[in-house]
Amino acid sequence: MLCLGGCGPGTEVEAVRVTLCRPLSPQIQGRVLLLTICAAGIGGTFQFGYNLSIINAPTLHIQDFTNETWWRRTGRPLPDHLVLLVWSLIVSLYPLGGLFGALLAGPLAIKLGRKKTLLVNNIFVVAAAVLFGFSRRAGSFEMIMLGRLLMGVSAGVSMNVQPMYLGESAPKELRGAVAITSAIFTALGIVMGQVVGLRELLGGPQAWPLLLASCLVPGVLQLASLPLFPESPRYLLIDRGDTEACLAALQRLRGPADVAGELAELERERAACRGQRARRPWELFRERALRRQLTSLVVLGSAMELCGNDAVYAYASALFREAGVPEERIQYAIIGTGSCELLTAFVSSSVPWMPYLAMSCLFACILSFGIGPAGVTGILAMELFDQTARPAAYVVCGVLMWTMLFLVGLGFPFIMEGLSHFLYVPFLGVCVCGAVYTGFFLPETKGKTFLEISEELHQLNFPRRSQGPISRVPEVILSTEL
Repeated sequence: MLCLGGCGPGTEVEAVRVTLCRPLSPQIQGRVLLLTICAAGIGGTFQFGYNLSIINAPTLHIQDFTNETWWRRTGRPLPDHLVLLVWSLIVSLYPLGGLFGALLAGPLAIKLGRKKTLLVNNIFVVAAAVLFGFSRRAGSFEMIMLGRLLMGVSAGVSMNVQPMYLGESAPKELRGAVAITSAIFTALGIVMGQVVGLRELLGGPQAWPLLLASCLVPGVLQLASLPLFPESPRYLLIDRGDTEACLAALQRLRGPADVAGELAELERERAACRGQRARRPWELFRERALRRQLTSLVVLGSAMELCGNDAVYAYASALFREAGVPEERIQYAIIGTGSCELLTAFVSSSVPWMPYLAMSCLFACILSFGIGPAGVTGILAMELFDQTARPAAYVVCGVLMWTMLFLVGLGFPFIMEGLSHFLYVPFLGVCVCGAVYTGFFLPETKGKTFLEISEELHQLNFPRRSQGPISRVPEVILSTEL
């Protein structure tokens, strides 16, 4: 138990001290950490997965709506290739918005803090839900496009800030497990989007505006729950220099555990950051001390999207239709794609086996993606970069991820049409290259403090030097603006 000494009345920080002197029970403390994870995840990466997969169910309905809207405006239908182009734009505007969100994430996380950024981010969700809900009544497919762009901005912010917030709030021994919950919420969102998109629920021809607008529900849940939990202790101490708020946050998250050792670790990290400001994204490319970290981020971040996995969720119905799966069974097979990433069983059937062999191979591809790259790549920036470089690293990571996702989403229908059964051959080459790089060049970070990881990477970046980075005297960073 930690007490700031002199717990008697009459001091300015009496309320804080009383709180610190009355820690939570182990049961309540564990519940606080779990609920913090859920509150951050439900409006964060859950939204990313949900909106990534939810667009698949109303594919034909939105294409028909686009064609009908154009007919009413001009008196003639849209050619099929233009309908396909409009549809691919609706799909790919989501990652384009994510690119903008990734650029916003770093500055917002520094200026507002990790938790407040996640809360403010829901403004985009509310605006998008309104556009989706009234798009058919207004006769505007452009409202769907704008809504998808705004949801992409929201996802781009949360995909960067959520793992940063959770990773900085978790104890060292649980940091990897807590941060990787971002991938779990992504997979959960994918499955929920596929389930809600069933014809029996909101996937019918009349209900698709409600289906798209249902993104409002997770946003409201986060707005109601996340304010109950503390800000990242690491952000409070290193970025803001607020020791009392950091102690209060640690005690809230750790309960009766002795936080003196963790506080000392934070002080050492603050000392290592003495006199430094937050790096700007372009500065990372010029600094030799960050060469290995940045290379790992670029190679593996690009490979995660260029492996073609996320394109499956937006175009799963077209893939299964091309493979020969009966039309009435496609919507249930689609749920299997998300279920694989969530490590659950996939759909089985008694119809002729050849189309389902193709479906099973697709499931196996997604399963392997969920086991490895989906979870690990998302937390690389948190573990490989220190506090001053972490926001900028997440900007670089987000820009790469969303740019690649945009290009794959925009080009996937045309690649599928051009390569047919050999569609995934280019993606296979990307997977092999990513695996080789991981095996030979990516250092292990499990069970290590951020300082230990930084020292190991320093030795990799400067192999001729035997000593690690020079320790510095503690100093508060008053500003880490980009």
